[in-house]
Amino acid sequence: MAVISSTKNLEALSLTFVAEFDAAVDRVWEIWQDPRQLERWWGPPTWPATFEDHDFVAGGTASYYMTGPDGEKARGWWRFTAVDAPNRLEFDDGFADDRGEPVAEMGTTHAVVTLEHAGDGRTRMTVHSIFESEDQLEKMLEMGMEEGLKEAMSQIDGILAEQRRP
Repeated sequence: MAVISSTKNLEALSLTFVAEFDAAVDRVWEIWQDPRQLERWWGPPTWPATFEDHDFVAGGTASYYMTGPDGEKARGWWRFTAVDAPNRLEFDDGFADDRGEPVAEMGTTHAVVTLEHAGDGRTRMTVHSIFESEDQLEKMLEMGMEEGLKEAMSQIDGILAEQRRP
């Protein structure tokens, strides 16, 4: 499995995932940069994502929805605050209503993604999410964010392996 650790820190209002992949940093960067690859893993297998917009530049935005097993849709948005290819990505992340507008009462999370060489052609990816309050962090954990991200990230190895085939 790709995820090697997940750490909750209530004092720092953060949730951090560390994963390693058998691919070069540039290749792992592509799974964030390319919305068609991103939607193959963003969200657990039972809630696949569809990215409607993905302007992958600092100041750009992304909008997406995840479709549940019964056809229900959960919408989200990102606002990219830093895009430093191929090693660092930062974005604000939140829920959206049916029109794609941010749902303020759910708050905003700030995510920092770093990609580092881990030796032997491997990449270490760290996803560090910072929450507005302890209440928001606990609500996201209750909604299954930790398990969902672990399941989502576990799909990345298959995408990377598929791309290596001649």
